[in-house]
Amino acid sequence: MAIAGLGTDIVQISRIERSLARSPALAERVLTATELVEFVGHAQPARFLAKRFAAKEAAAKALGTGIGRGVSWQQFQINHDEAGAPILVCSGYSQELLQQRQIHHCWLSISDEQDYACATVILEC
Repeated sequence: MAIAGLGTDIVQISRIERSLARSPALAERVLTATELVEFVGHAQPARFLAKRFAAKEAAAKALGTGIGRGVSWQQFQINHDEAGAPILVCSGYSQELLQQRQIHHCWLSISDEQDYACATVILEC
């Protein structure tokens, strides 16, 4: 197995909070329908969105595309396993890129502390 991509991102939670206040539609642009359900019921929605934002940015960076060039926020969904660990699920063009590059596993770590949320994605082939 070899590392085929690495991406990391850090987000200031207050920046997401301000952006949400200006444009509540931000959540709909970044989150999938499944994630939106969790977002709406979350005790700290800005923190939730900041963590997803960072994870999706990190995933796009690991792919080498960034958001754009055929890759969108909606093509990444963050699920959790039975123990609560985050799982990155890709669809659309991002999934095609993974298949083309023979990526067999996407490792995702998400952290937050007071003012910041960060995420790292490692693509393994």
